Amino acid sequence: MKSLIAIAAAGLLAGSALAQGPAQVDRYIHAGALLDRPGQAPRGASTIAVRGGVIVGVYDGHVMPLGEAPVIDLKDKTVLPGLIDSHVHLGSDRAGQEGLLAGFTESKELGAFEAQWNARKTLLAGFTTVRNLGDDGATLALREAIARGWTDGPRIVDAGRSISTTSGHMDRRLGVVEDLHPAISTENLCDGPDACRKAVRNQVARGADVIKIATTGGVNSRIGAGLGKQMFDDEARAIVETARLYGKKVAVHAHGADGITLALKMGADSVEHGTLMDDEAIALFKKTGAYYVPTLSTVNGYLERIAKDPNAYPPAVRAKIDWRIGITGKALEKAVPAGVKIAFGTDAGVSKHGRNADEFELLVKHGMTPMQAIVAATTNAADLLGLSKEVGSIEPGKSADIIAVSGDPLKDVRVLKSVGFVMRAGVVHKQ
Repeated sequence: MKSLIAIAAAGLLAGSALAQGPAQVDRYIHAGALLDRPGQAPRGASTIAVRGGVIVGVYDGHVMPLGEAPVIDLKDKTVLPGLIDSHVHLGSDRAGQEGLLAGFTESKELGAFEAQWNARKTLLAGFTTVRNLGDDGATLALREAIARGWTDGPRIVDAGRSISTTSGHMDRRLGVVEDLHPAISTENLCDGPDACRKAVRNQVARGADVIKIATTGGVNSRIGAGLGKQMFDDEARAIVETARLYGKKVAVHAHGADGITLALKMGADSVEHGTLMDDEAIALFKKTGAYYVPTLSTVNGYLERIAKDPNAYPPAVRAKIDWRIGITGKALEKAVPAGVKIAFGTDAGVSKHGRNADEFELLVKHGMTPMQAIVAATTNAADLLGLSKEVGSIEPGKSADIIAVSGDPLKDVRVLKSVGFVMRAGVVHKQ
């Protein structure tokens, strides 16, 4: 163990608050092993100093505290940065017919509490930051409530309502009797470049951080139109150009290869699902530097709901679900050896909130190493969300988003399914 004088001197040389006196540090964390910068070799026994929700120092060994600052003892744990899920839908944990019915029988106010409940489950699972890619608006409000400290939850990057063409994947009228269509908002739908520009501006006006669009059909779409392209080039171009005008990134739901290549050619920042990725798409991923967000764990949500109720989904949707289960992971098996950038995302809401870490096991099953999977959920996801200066690693100056697990996730990534300690912005939420 280093002497107290040596530690103070090291802190002074590093410009750390540790050397400035005990009042400058709120608490210390003693880690048994520390994966502070995923992608680099882990450190052994380490100490993290936290002040005002920010990491102010990282030291080798178990440093004795200066003054009265408390110590959190995680000497028998592996400590990592808070995890990031780049694709969630906090507004619901119910899909299929149950979710459709809830949209007509439950109030928006109740929906806001459901979003809060799902956010809490997500945080306690070790995911301290999420990108919410579309709901009715409850999560926009929740984002602000969490930022103000009114309630607990992960840091949220929110897309407002997802955009598609009429009868596209985001048209909520699909599968609903026509008499009820007037009661369903269509402000997120667009046909033609001008309407698509307006749809983006509508979400910017609502406070969206990122723009989410669908260039193809979806598995859960209640329409037998397949999973191919459902947006023209000029419409996708108008959306991306307008988003750029307002400084917003663009996430694109796409299953079919034609919709994936359309998104990448138009400058998408990420492609979600990417189920039928082909060689052209892989070349475009490499050329543009866009991220692929695989969302493999949707299958767990499907299987759980079908086991509970074989009629949970209408026949047209169930056929696509069975196909999706069978093809899961095939695109990732192409993308990883090709060097496509991967960011972690689950599509929670289709998969189950609070079980976000199921994705790690599937990522490894289909070609990633445990380290690559962890990088996808930390440094890569932080880069995709534009938050690299704040989160994704444990370094001085970054938010004190810190988790801990028993065991070594680099040997068995499944230990991330049982996160025992969660701190977000210096506040302990699980210990």
